[in-house]
Amino acid sequence: MPTLVSHLLAFAGAALLLAMAPGPATAVLLRQTIRHGRARGFATVAGIEAGVFFWASMAALGLTAVLAASEIAYTVLRIVGAVTLIVLGVQAILRSRTSTTAHDDLDDEAPLAHLTGSHWGAFRAGLVTNLANPKAGVFAVSFLPQFIPSGSAVLPTGMLLAAVWVACDCSWYLTLTTAIHAARSWFRRGSLRRRLERWSGVALIGFGLRLAAQSR
Repeated sequence: MPTLVSHLLAFAGAALLLAMAPGPATAVLLRQTIRHGRARGFATVAGIEAGVFFWASMAALGLTAVLAASEIAYTVLRIVGAVTLIVLGVQAILRSRTSTTAHDDLDDEAPLAHLTGSHWGAFRAGLVTNLANPKAGVFAVSFLPQFIPSGSAVLPTGMLLAAVWVACDCSWYLTLTTAIHAARSWFRRGSLRRRLERWSGVALIGFGLRLAAQSR
């Protein structure tokens, strides 16, 4: 048990550092939170974590090894992911040209128990951004096995690591969402909000082009 605990702690530290590294999910989360508020940000986090749990679970089951080994499967998912990120980026840039309206604030304090279609849209944005990134799958299959102690049952230990990964990832993104929401009135000042929208859009397009250009 002490060996498993030490592996879990090491994995938790690595997962937290991984979550803090800026990427497409961070760009999507910042855009949703700044534009629509905390509730929509939390919905985006839920989508991101659903994607993280999917990849981590598939790694525990060994299925992402298929993605790592199959050039065709990897290429198809890579292109789909690149197109998804580019579309999200273009949408952000186009929306940066619109002025702030009362509509942006309608669901800021909406109870999470009564998710609107907009919240489900935010959830889908987080989920699709994560699932459409084949690098996440390849990373999961090479990342998790390193922290499974020798002699431990692979599947239950892998699923435990998947849960730890989601917990660490979620803690960072929820903290980020809360901090951004607290400063939202500053971020949403006219030209600053439009610049942030534009920057997030450019970042997403950049991530998409980078993903399209990479083979592995």
